[in-house]
Amino acid sequence: MNPDVDIYFEEGCGRCALAATPDCKVHLWPRELGMLRAILLQCGLTEERKWGVPCYTYNGNNVALIGAFKDNCVLSLLKGSLLRDEAGLLQKAGNQSHIARVMRFTSPQQVQEQTDFVKAYLYEAIGVEKANLKVARKPIEEYEIPEELQVKFNLFPAFEEAFRALTPGRQRGYLIHFSSAKQAQTRETRIDRYMPKIMQGKGMMD
Repeated sequence: MNPDVDIYFEEGCGRCALAATPDCKVHLWPRELGMLRAILLQCGLTEERKWGVPCYTYNGNNVALIGAFKDNCVLSLLKGSLLRDEAGLLQKAGNQSHIARVMRFTSPQQVQEQTDFVKAYLYEAIGVEKANLKVARKPIEEYEIPEELQVKFNLFPAFEEAFRALTPGRQRGYLIHFSSAKQAQTRETRIDRYMPKIMQGKGMMD
């Protein structure tokens, strides 16, 4: 077990104002997350902490994450689209998800009942890494530009130029993040927040 991940279980991911408080979403699912953590370690993966959450790797390659939300906790398989999923348990993480797939849990009993499936998916995911399989990424041109972002482009041509100069991966990350907000005001707020980074040629995680 990685001590950095112990901190996650105590304080959360640290990315919102609820971090290190009793209201952190991690505290809604302590047993479920702990059970998932144990399964991941049993499968021989290396435990790290990336993006504030527990990340499990094989030979340095990211295989899976676990995380907490208000309505459920999740196991995210980062190349889940390459898995067979014969049991039909994997879901897209969001409307824009092309590669990752998730399993959602709302009770310890559910984790226990699906442990064999979780292990099977994890071993298959490790096999994907051993075989060095890659997912063909959706071309950046096929991602929809949110209306709020297009307005900013029209108002600030230099901003659009800076955005187009980003690597496809950085553009993709921003487009997914902006588009995932359900309300226009939230989308606009996210765009305003990241404008300085985009102007500096940086991605969300830089």
